[in-house]
Amino acid sequence: MQETNIQTIGQIVADDYRAAQVFRSHKLDFCCGGNKTVEEACAKKGIDPNVVYQGLEQLNESGATGQDNYKGWSPDFLVDYIINNHHEFTRNKLPEIGAYAHKVAKVHGGRHPELPEIYHEFVALQSELMNHLEKEEQVLFPYIKQLVEADANGTELVSPHFGEVRNPIAMMEHEHDEAGNRMENIRELCDNFTLPQDACTTYRILFQNLEAFEQDLHKHVHLENNILFPKAVKLEKKLKHN
Repeated sequence: MQETNIQTIGQIVADDYRAAQVFRSHKLDFCCGGNKTVEEACAKKGIDPNVVYQGLEQLNESGATGQDNYKGWSPDFLVDYIINNHHEFTRNKLPEIGAYAHKVAKVHGGRHPELPEIYHEFVALQSELMNHLEKEEQVLFPYIKQLVEADANGTELVSPHFGEVRNPIAMMEHEHDEAGNRMENIRELCDNFTLPQDACTTYRILFQNLEAFEQDLHKHVHLENNILFPKAVKLEKKLKHN
């Protein structure tokens, strides 16, 4: 990895998605908080940045990435990938996890008062994310596809009602931050998904699903914040200056 000392965490992961695992292992946010350098992110968490750099360097020494080159994908292809994979996963998992969270809070909430709080946070997250997906699919993503089509065919770009693409992007990034904060609250409430000794099977399934959902959300937000959105801004600027 080149110039990791001046790149943001989001840029590093955009160049090689394997780096996400390095940052994740140190609980460094590479999606919503991906606009910080390694030093800035480590300072906030009280982590020695050299430990993180060693992990990144080991990836560099290992050679082939074995990962899809998301950064090389076209914006319209990225849109389809995000909808077909991450939006679909989110829509399927939200009600399933919500049902587990409700059941576990009802059965174990007396002994573990954090469980009703987790359920409350997840219900709010579910409502917010469902609205968020609709806005992306109905407003922002179709416009990004229009940008690609106008660039490919040399056709005139029709100005959207929201002005510039930066405007809905700013809203989506704000909502990404809110979703990330809710998942962080859930993680803190359950002590990093640590199971108590009296955890039943449903309790275990809930925590496993919450952790898997968080990982998917991080990748989902990363692909949008750090790859798709910058591509859309750059393409719109190019078309408007032609």
